[in-house]
Amino acid sequence: MPELPEVENVRATLAELVIGRTIEQVTIGVPKMIHGVDSQQFAYNLIGEKFVDIRRRGKFLLLDTTNYTILSHLRMEGKYRLTLDEEEKSKHTHVVFQLDGGQQLRYLDVRKFGTMEMVPLGQEETTRAIKKLGPEPFGEDFQLDVFAKALSRSTRGIKNVLLDQKAVVGLGNIYVDEVCYVAKVNPIKPSNELNQTEVKRLYDATRSILTEAVKLGGSTIRTYVNSQGKIGNYQEKLVVYGHKGEPCPQCGTEIEKIQYHGRGTHYCPACQPLLRK
Repeated sequence: MPELPEVENVRATLAELVIGRTIEQVTIGVPKMIHGVDSQQFAYNLIGEKFVDIRRRGKFLLLDTTNYTILSHLRMEGKYRLTLDEEEKSKHTHVVFQLDGGQQLRYLDVRKFGTMEMVPLGQEETTRAIKKLGPEPFGEDFQLDVFAKALSRSTRGIKNVLLDQKAVVGLGNIYVDEVCYVAKVNPIKPSNELNQTEVKRLYDATRSILTEAVKLGGSTIRTYVNSQGKIGNYQEKLVVYGHKGEPCPQCGTEIEKIQYHGRGTHYCPACQPLLRK
């Protein structure tokens, strides 16, 4: 699933392609992807609308048109592509925005898990999905004391707390493993047992890792590409994720992979020992 660095790169590249373009028609092949309004109403509302901004909140893309905001979640395999009208459609193309100038913005999704929800322009904070999100890792609201308080309230393993998008948004399975490694915190350690030093290391690692991952275009593990079809490069920087059985670059201990609440979880047992209170 695309995490914050990947979604941010999709946002930036998509903005370059469609801001200022007028929507002439919308074709929806999989109506279940459309939320908030009926799929036919969704398509009708967008006729004549112009893309005015492309924003991001957590892992959601916010596509602003003249009068509406579309909350788009890519889920596992969602992608946007700008094509010429005559270009042959992939069988995985499920939503087509016909634009002025003989081009189409196409949404492709192999698994059909992605969603689009329409709300009045700028009212995304009224939706259930956005209301529950925590602070952005690069925003002023992401303060160490607030982060520490959020972590102290849960007895769950720190990995699960970081994944639920309430303490901070944007982290998924890849970057949580990397953050915990850099912070020297065992990913299954109960969140409320973290000491101040560990919390500070997690806070700093979240910001530094996500910042670098955004700059490098995100991580292409399987099929991720941005809206211009370019792969990411941060996968070359991953230290533990995907490196089961390889030596830890810090101590040489073999990286382990376990299943934790149904998720593959990578860590160094020497650098990230499970020390309990």
